[in-house]
Amino acid sequence: MGMQFGIFTVGDVTTDPTTVRTPTEHERIKATVAIAKKAEEVGLDVFATGEHHNPPFIASAPTTTLAYIGAQTEKIILSTATTLITTTDPVLIAENYAKLQHLTDGRVDLMMGRGNTGPVYPWFGKDIRDGIELAIENYSLLHKLWREDVVNWQGKHRTPLQGFTSTPRPLDGVPPFVWHGSIRSPEIAEQAAYYGDGFFHNHIFWPASHTAQMVELYRRRFEHYGHGQAHEAIVGLGGQVFMRRNSQDAINEFRPYFDKAPVYGHGPSLEDFMEQTPLTVGSPQQVIERTLGFREYAGDYQRQLFLMDHAGLPLKVVLEQLDLLGEVVEVLRKEFAAVRKPGVPDAPTHATRVAAAGGPADSSVYAAADDVTGH
Repeated sequence: MGMQFGIFTVGDVTTDPTTVRTPTEHERIKATVAIAKKAEEVGLDVFATGEHHNPPFIASAPTTTLAYIGAQTEKIILSTATTLITTTDPVLIAENYAKLQHLTDGRVDLMMGRGNTGPVYPWFGKDIRDGIELAIENYSLLHKLWREDVVNWQGKHRTPLQGFTSTPRPLDGVPPFVWHGSIRSPEIAEQAAYYGDGFFHNHIFWPASHTAQMVELYRRRFEHYGHGQAHEAIVGLGGQVFMRRNSQDAINEFRPYFDKAPVYGHGPSLEDFMEQTPLTVGSPQQVIERTLGFREYAGDYQRQLFLMDHAGLPLKVVLEQLDLLGEVVEVLRKEFAAVRKPGVPDAPTHATRVAAAGGPADSSVYAAADDVTGH
């Protein structure tokens, strides 16, 4: 599998501006499951859910959601977008995602992020001013918990651990693959590069020049830390699309949702936003051409996720969008594969990582990496 294609959701509960109806939390939670199952049905590789703990979102408890979806799917990789490494205790993350890994036979990875909603930090006993420190320290501990059977650890932001074993141990001795997700933070790109993990750029709100800068920084630092050459770094991109067979129909239908969207509404026009960011509203062919263009400034990359259910779009419309996306992805797979340069690694999966580790891994394999507890 050269590239992975999928969708991610932020789990917003937003009023539909065309009907002025707001879905209930229950409806939105159940819709998330339906969307994930549809994603597998149309041949996508990844479903990812965000993590929010504040209204108007229903994306708390991501491992609960993903475990429920995992029980009703067979192939799709279950991921996050993001897992809050700052406000969630690393011991809890280690246990929850290793358990999910076992339950889904390895169909899980996760995306680390800081979170930028200030009030959330004190709800979990943290301070947003410590956000970067927490991200560095907590991830360092999580990295050890998954690679050492017995952990002795001391840091600044949580109680020490003595002779602690996180259970269950990772499936086949190989921890879930980790992406570090960012909208605009070079510190996150640096952290991904330091560990040789994946870097996922949100790629929704910013122009191509910013994305190119962030990806280039990560690739350069990945090589600096000795994980391989820059083109071997593992990159993922986000994006948002809305499609109809006729491009003008797509624009007319999506415009009211864009204009009222809580994140980017009430600002630039839809046309200006499409020109300045990767948002693509139009025909499937336009989406194909625009997405193929990402490679021009990000290089060959491993994962492409689209936001499909934001801004109050009703479930029926989202499911129709996924039917169209299935067609688009079928073309994108072939087109990206045809131009992919030799030596670019495939998207990581549990199976390929187990094979690379020579079968069930022993903690000693990771001894060199685990000598480090931070940047």
